[in-house]
Amino acid sequence: MRQFSYSRPDTLDTACHTPDHTRFLAGGTNLIDLMKSDVERPEHVVDLSALSMSQIEERPDGGLRLGALATNADTAAHPLVTERYPLLASAILAGASPQIRNRATNGANLNQRTRCHYFYDPDMACNKRSPGTGCSAKGGRNRIMAILGTSDACIATFPSDMCVALAALNATVNLTGPEGERTVPMRDYHRLPEDTPWQDNILRAGEIVTSIDLPSISFGPHHTYLKIRDRLSFAFAIVSVATGLQMENNTIRKACIAMGGVGTKPWCVPEAEALLEGKAPSPSLFRDAAECLLQGAVTDRDNAAKLKLAPRVIIRALSQASAGTPQSQTQKTIF
Repeated sequence: MRQFSYSRPDTLDTACHTPDHTRFLAGGTNLIDLMKSDVERPEHVVDLSALSMSQIEERPDGGLRLGALATNADTAAHPLVTERYPLLASAILAGASPQIRNRATNGANLNQRTRCHYFYDPDMACNKRSPGTGCSAKGGRNRIMAILGTSDACIATFPSDMCVALAALNATVNLTGPEGERTVPMRDYHRLPEDTPWQDNILRAGEIVTSIDLPSISFGPHHTYLKIRDRLSFAFAIVSVATGLQMENNTIRKACIAMGGVGTKPWCVPEAEALLEGKAPSPSLFRDAAECLLQGAVTDRDNAAKLKLAPRVIIRALSQASAGTPQSQTQKTIF
């Protein structure tokens, strides 16, 4: 057990002005695991639970604001979320276990670390954990690793289901820190590893996620979150797709799509969305979109199967969304 100091501020301003080597604690479902594994070694832990950031409320523009400290479970079950953003509710319910969703918070979900087994093992080389030591996943046991957005320094997969749906929905993230407030598009929140894989996101020192804004958008029944995993519950995605389509007279007027399980961040390709818009749904159109989404994919020793599986998942998800038959998270999908 490594010693650390602890504080539980009751104002956001106090929470933001913290010493170096500080970690923020929300639900604790990821940070505590990392501390137990000796991966995270904070000198000070700031507990955010006393802050008033758990509201879920309508915005004047017709969208929805999700408090950063609202739990995943409360968010997925909220009437405004299930009515207006069932894609998000479905993605949340596809992640983790009920016990974890009851503790995990929306803001912390954005900031969770990769579940790469080499990252979790302090005895293995990992640039994300120990900069400059190398990437043991390259050429190693890497069946679950990313094939998009990778670099020579890191091929770790981003794990969140919720963030994939938020990226598809073009959500925005509200931040507060020592330098004031700012808003960042969800699609720009997470970084590619490039040569600095230890920088998971764009947060500055002392910055805290305060809320997430969902735009006013409706897909009706034309949405789906399709997640392929090793077992039906409590497993991370091998490949997942979140998509919503605005349909009119059998034409796709607007398309939103993001992928999980394949990228070092939630994977979005605006060109693939543009390719779908203004066209009638068809298998050939969906194959073209899949090809566009997967352009630039690079496989390693054990994860080449993702490149074969991913197009089938994309096509299935787009077919479900266009037909208005979203995937049930209790339904088995066989490929």
